[in-house]
Amino acid sequence: MVVNIANHGGSIVWEGVYYFSLSDYPNISDWELRNIILFFEYEKKHGRKTDIVCEDNDILQAVNYAIANPSLFLATPTPRLITVPTCVNCKKGGCLTEYLCHTTEIKNVESIFGSGKLLSAVNARNKTGLELSKELRNGAKDTPDYFDYIMFTWGNCFGGDSLVMERMLNRGPTDFDLSAGFKPGVRFYFKYADIIGHKDYANDGHHPAKIKNQLSLTDYLHCCIIPKIHQAYFENIVPSNLVDKVLYVENDCKDVWEWADKIYSLL
Repeated sequence: MVVNIANHGGSIVWEGVYYFSLSDYPNISDWELRNIILFFEYEKKHGRKTDIVCEDNDILQAVNYAIANPSLFLATPTPRLITVPTCVNCKKGGCLTEYLCHTTEIKNVESIFGSGKLLSAVNARNKTGLELSKELRNGAKDTPDYFDYIMFTWGNCFGGDSLVMERMLNRGPTDFDLSAGFKPGVRFYFKYADIIGHKDYANDGHHPAKIKNQLSLTDYLHCCIIPKIHQAYFENIVPSNLVDKVLYVENDCKDVWEWADKIYSLL
């Protein structure tokens, strides 16, 4: 694996490279150093060596120091807002960290409510991580262990809905797909403080958090957002103990970013 630190258009792990974008390039924060350390530790745990690519010597020096002294950075307090200058359409100006979100396709939700749990891809689809990693839908070439986990974005992020659109279309979503053609998925919200206390919590330095194998909705769900167009169907499916945590919301928004902002205001 490679961590490529530069003034990228955003952070992403793609085909074995973590394109790591800084919120205030070329300055690197303790929070960002913490995430790089977590990435190194996660990769080492799974038997992979990680290299660093960075043309700025000051950044490289700071990263090497942090990796050599992880205890100085791993306890860095979580910012209330993580600024992301490249997300120019974000209504909040960055990632708000009180809540985590897992977004999925409508077709998956009945089985989720049926089991009362979110499941990792390995458990939900009854395939090995290796099998899932070889599927065409794994465009990012995620490693097999990624499929052992339930992934989360920050609560106001549009990324989950973008991924849902990508899977619906079997291609990357266009500007039209994320605006006039946008069809929201279902969002499951959890409190960040609760998730990081879970016994199966993990952090790969890229996702805000992830949980191995499964997550109980009864014990952890803060709320679930379902597009109102599907209300009549899901009202007969949602378990009685979760009814009060489900909101049906009209998609009257011009694009995915307005939708993300509208949803977050309801939490």
